[in-house]
Amino acid sequence: MLTELASREKVVGVKQSRKAIREGRAVQVFLACDADPAVVDPIRADCEEQNVPLQDDCSMAELGEACGIAVGAAVAVLLK
Repeated sequence: MLTELASREKVVGVKQSRKAIREGRAVQVFLACDADPAVVDPIRADCEEQNVPLQDDCSMAELGEACGIAVGAAVAVLLK
């Protein structure tokens, strides 16, 4: 599923991701397993509230690489 991040429309980062989830534009959310829980727990709660599928088995480095950015990412969202 991470391969889809390279080719599909997405947002990366906490603020943009939370906005996309709340607006109902999120198809799938990816959380880094090694990200700070204080950062990703509110996103996890938003996903549960909006019934958005969540995947949290990749690292920040893997998630950043899949998104095509040079740094790690705590969260990325595939958009509709």
